[in-house]
Amino acid sequence: MLKPKALILRTAGTNCDAETDAAFQLAGAETALIHIQNLISDKVDLTDYQILAIPGGFSYGDDISAGILLAVEMKHKLADALNKFVADGKLILGICNGFQVLVRTGLLPGINLPGSDTPEMTQQTTLAMNTSAKFECRWVGLETEESTCVFTEGIKDNIYLPVAHAEGRFTAPPGVLEELESNKQVVLRYAKSEYPHNPNGSDADIAGICDTTGRIFGLMPHPERFLMKWNHPRWTRLTKTTGNNSEEGDGLAIFKNAVNYIKSHGK
Repeated sequence: MLKPKALILRTAGTNCDAETDAAFQLAGAETALIHIQNLISDKVDLTDYQILAIPGGFSYGDDISAGILLAVEMKHKLADALNKFVADGKLILGICNGFQVLVRTGLLPGINLPGSDTPEMTQQTTLAMNTSAKFECRWVGLETEESTCVFTEGIKDNIYLPVAHAEGRFTAPPGVLEELESNKQVVLRYAKSEYPHNPNGSDADIAGICDTTGRIFGLMPHPERFLMKWNHPRWTRLTKTTGNNSEEGDGLAIFKNAVNYIKSHGK
């Protein structure tokens, strides 16, 4: 097929769209930076794309709560388009603020608890204020879990990515956490439980999750900020300390997996 097409969604306050755009281009996708109003007004048709990415930043200034205003806008103005996009087997990636948006729309984790009749796009978990009660900006070690996630298939067991957030503490009711674990929807964990390695106090050290299909993925760390080895804070010592001669950063594989999935599945 032709190059998979990735739509990088932006709105007021989005500030990681250019990096996310660059990541998908490096991974081999054709990209477009699209303001949400162009989707709402039907100037742009979401069905023309195979990947939807919601980048990091501070959408609408994170007024009220991080990502909530963009989530409300998407739920009430784009619900039909989003549901069709998901039903068509396409991919959605939410990074940092984008992850906050996905959990507040209910697109993540998208599970039905036993004995419940959960409606589509209902919030089941949240990303709360960091337990440090401050903005955390640092690099963290992450462990890749065995999961159904399309975006992390075959990537390294341990990766290193930066975080930059104030509301990144993943928390959910016990029943939801149990379902996430049993469904293998936990994709990434902070490698160590104690602060600052777990920078926000997330339940079960969760840094990223996917939906039950593995095609919707949200994470707090920023893979688009580690695309090449030169993005690493200690890149001059990388080869010496790890023996890794690759010029690719740990984050690039996430975007390559998305592009390769679309190519192989012909969505």
